[in-house]
Amino acid sequence: MVVALPAVYDAFDLPRTDLTARALRFAEEAEPAVIFRHSVRSYLFARALADHDGMEAGADFDDELVFLGCVLHDLGLSERGNGDQRFEVDGADLAARFLREQGAGEEAVAVVWDAVALHTSEGIASRKGPEIALAHAGITVDVLGRGKELLPEGFADRVHAAFPRADLAHAMTDVIVRQALDNPAKAGPLGFPGQLLRHHVPAGALPDWYDLIDAAGWGDRPTTARHDGPLQERAAESG
Repeated sequence: MVVALPAVYDAFDLPRTDLTARALRFAEEAEPAVIFRHSVRSYLFARALADHDGMEAGADFDDELVFLGCVLHDLGLSERGNGDQRFEVDGADLAARFLREQGAGEEAVAVVWDAVALHTSEGIASRKGPEIALAHAGITVDVLGRGKELLPEGFADRVHAAFPRADLAHAMTDVIVRQALDNPAKAGPLGFPGQLLRHHVPAGALPDWYDLIDAAGWGDRPTTARHDGPLQERAAESG
C-alpha cells in the first residue's frame, strides 16, 4: 500500500506502508523534534550503508523493520516512554506495545524490540540480524559519525538540510541525564545512561565496577595493585 507522506520526505526513499506512516506519526507526536529528526536520519543513513555494502531490501533485509527500528528507537526519551527502566528498554517496550496495537506479528515485534533495546550496545547489535545491525549502524553514524565516510558524497548534507541536527548529540544527552537525575533507577552504574549520569553527580555518588565488586560481600581481593597491574605495565612498556 502506497501512503502519502509530507513533502519533506519526497526526496528520500522511505518505505510507504500504512504501518510505517503510522509509526512515523506516532514517533513525531511523542518525541521532542530534535530526537524525532535524529530517528529519521538514522534510517536514511542505515539504508545508505546497506547500499554501500551491496545489500538489497527484500532479499538481504526487511526494509520496513529497519525503518521501524530506527524511527521508534528513541521512544524512551519521550514523556510517553519515560518509565523506570533504562531508556533503551523503556523505548523498546513502548515500541512493542505500539506495534501490537497496529496488528504487527510477534516476529516483527521481536526484531524491533531488539533493535531499540540494543541500539547503544556496541559489539552486540552488530551481531544480531541484519535489521538490528543496520539500525544500530545508522544510529551510530548520526550520533558519533562512525561510518559517515561510507555515505555517498553530499548525501549527509542533503539529509541534514531536510532534517536539521540542532546539536542532536548534546540535546539527546541532556534528555538522558535529565531522566536519570529525576529517577536514578533508570541509570544503573554499568550501563550507558549511568556513564552519562556519572558526570553530573558528586564524585563517588554513583559506584563504579570496583565499588560494586568490593561491596559484593564475598571478600574477593585484587590479585594485583589496581594502579600497578598488568595493564599498566603493558602501557608503560608500549610507551
